[in-house]
Amino acid sequence: MEECCSTKPKKEHNHGAHDHSDHDHSHGNSKIALYISLIIFFSGLILDFWIKADWFTNNVWLRFSWYFVSYILVAFTVFKEALELAKNLDFFNEFSLMGIATIGAFAIGEFPEGVAVMLFYTIGEMFQESAVNRARNNIKSLLDVRPKEATVFRDGNWKTIAPDDVKIGEKIQVKVGEKIPLDGVLLSEKASLNTSALTGESKPSSIQKLEEVLAGMLNLDQVIEIETTKLFENSSIVRILQMVQDASSRKAKTELFIRRFAKIYTPIVFVLALLVTLVPYLFVENYVFKDWLYRGLVFLVISCPCALVISIPLGYFGGIGAASRNGILFKGSNFLDIIANVTTVVMDKTGTLTKGVFKVQDIVPENISKEDFLSILSSVESHSTHPIAKAVSEFHPSNQIPESVEEISGKGIKAVINQQRVLAGNTKLLKTFNINYPEFLEEIVETTVVLAIDNEYKGYITISDEVKEDSELAISNLKNNNIKTMMLSGDKDSLTQNISKKLGIDSAFGGLLPEGKVEKLENLKSNPKEVVAFVGDGINDAPVLALSDVGMAMGGLGSDAAIETADVVIQTDQPSKIATAIKIGKATKKIVYQNIGLAFGVKVIVLILGAGGLANMWEAVFADVGVALLAILNAVRIQNMKFN
Repeated sequence: MEECCSTKPKKEHNHGAHDHSDHDHSHGNSKIALYISLIIFFSGLILDFWIKADWFTNNVWLRFSWYFVSYILVAFTVFKEALELAKNLDFFNEFSLMGIATIGAFAIGEFPEGVAVMLFYTIGEMFQESAVNRARNNIKSLLDVRPKEATVFRDGNWKTIAPDDVKIGEKIQVKVGEKIPLDGVLLSEKASLNTSALTGESKPSSIQKLEEVLAGMLNLDQVIEIETTKLFENSSIVRILQMVQDASSRKAKTELFIRRFAKIYTPIVFVLALLVTLVPYLFVENYVFKDWLYRGLVFLVISCPCALVISIPLGYFGGIGAASRNGILFKGSNFLDIIANVTTVVMDKTGTLTKGVFKVQDIVPENISKEDFLSILSSVESHSTHPIAKAVSEFHPSNQIPESVEEISGKGIKAVINQQRVLAGNTKLLKTFNINYPEFLEEIVETTVVLAIDNEYKGYITISDEVKEDSELAISNLKNNNIKTMMLSGDKDSLTQNISKKLGIDSAFGGLLPEGKVEKLENLKSNPKEVVAFVGDGINDAPVLALSDVGMAMGGLGSDAAIETADVVIQTDQPSKIATAIKIGKATKKIVYQNIGLAFGVKVIVLILGAGGLANMWEAVFADVGVALLAILNAVRIQNMKFN
């Protein structure tokens, strides 16, 4: 059994560097063997039950040989696996179980049924393998966008080399239609990039000079130059790809339980099958060994746990793939389980619910035109390096040049423009120069910048971090799923409470240092019923990300700390994806439990019927392979679900 089976040797679980050449070759051979086996098997059934040819039905050795050829073509791989596991003292597994059951069927003359078990088992395996490959290929097509070459400037010329050979600090060129090969900063004035391979977002991103660009982004409209900041092996896309490929090694509790269960369950089944065959001898008057052996063999075939050990890991793997397509990366299937049970989502403010960039919000001039107000204010603020001053000067660039400029620390700027004395800063600046201003300015939650000209108050603007477009939707979606919300921020409490009220967050706390956030989270987790997800930027919030049940990083592609610390990375930087991640976790859990119920329910019914002689080998085949196929198809469903 490939990939998902509990009894497969460990080497088969490498999703990353698996060599597919031999695998594809052997898979092709097994398909040919299956087709030949099917032809021989169905021609035998036609001779046996439709034409009823005497030369075939009455010749035991011919009939045996005919079905045996069909049998050995598909049974060879099963017996090979059973022998390999036996070398490691693993005697009780589905391979040995299938082998014993089918040999027994041949021993009592039920040749077609013995072949049918192996045939349909092999068909089920191929369905399962195809489903796993489909899930893996979906993920790889999303993430394996690693460019194969880079054009680097060396020795006065542009040279095309492998990305692995490019060093940090080198200048590379990316033509239109090419993928950026390494992480770096843009040296060109601007660039339009398609980030869909990384984030799932089809909308092009406009990047300005000296802003960060990431490997895997597609250049859309002009030749650009980039200075590399990371080696290829450390680039975001390579690390993300490796993370997803390794995700299946971190198993969910359900998955681990089923595998442990299968190892205990299989030997018990062998013993029960033996008891079904022999114990009736003590109680049944007309005991016929052949009849009760047949029932024991049916019992063995029915009880094979293939549906569980195949479909459950496949369900989680499908969940990881579905999340990847939605721009959400889970570091393991265990986090799909945990996130499905989240009761409270705790969020950072800056960079999570807000954009982390200061923007001018309100402009309120007094006794001056808006144009003149902004022009004078911007010309003064352009001479300061403070982030707030930068936000003002970028909002409305001005051509006016002050005659003199003096920065007053912690208060603002004093300048002279057109022989007018200009003051621009906070209310403390106006107090220093005894200039009257409206009292309500002290009550404004956002940061304010006031302007005074020749000792007369001329108005103010407010500046704040801009709330992300889908933050309100994110909170609404979480509430609709009965999940409590909390915001923790290092910003002043009045501003934190204002944004919290605006977005409809249940509770919020501002003015917190990192240790304060840890304390709030510890208080929340003191209730054993709480399952807490923390969402942050992955840099300043590393302690709380690690402390939470599920740590989620926003915009993690640009943050090394997010990749290392968080359990889940939201590539698109959209808070609405928090609810999407929870929905995917719940859908995955639902499918896994459906498969467990389906497998156990059908098996128990047919086991009882088989032990009572009311189910034959054909029903046993359905209970084993049929249920496995149904469970596989159910597990694959998640890859086609819509979660937005």
